[in-house]
Amino acid sequence: MPSVRLVHRSERLEDGSGVEEGSEIGDGSGVGDGSGADDATEATADADREPTVLAADVEVARSTLEQGRGLMFRRSVPDGYALVFPFDGADTQWLHMLFVPFAIDALWLVDGEVRKRKRLAPFVGLGRGRADTVVELPAGAADGVSVGDEVRLVE
Repeated sequence: MPSVRLVHRSERLEDGSGVEEGSEIGDGSGVGDGSGADDATEATADADREPTVLAADVEVARSTLEQGRGLMFRRSVPDGYALVFPFDGADTQWLHMLFVPFAIDALWLVDGEVRKRKRLAPFVGLGRGRADTVVELPAGAADGVSVGDEVRLVE
């Protein structure tokens, strides 16, 4: 069975600023004005947004039983782990932390785009969001992920 990884591509640059669709990267000095003088700057911006691996140990919960159980009754999950819940279409998806004794980061995705990110507390955490895919990660693993970023499973 091929290994699956969960990768993240940020829409923000290294300095934390975002690049809006249709906006140019530049300071008015001819760089970013479409003159061709900005090739190096655009390449740097694209490099800043190269995918990073969120998790190399990915479990996909496809069956109703796997999705219903989720992370319940586990003592912990290792760093670099993700549990992914794919659904047939985008709809409201609920998560609960009943019988989960550790905090997690949850991502709600629609077509690979992060629509919501939330840290859920052990035992009492509750979250919901519109998604066609939900991802559960160890707490802190999604700190660099923002709404609008891209998160995908890759082989």
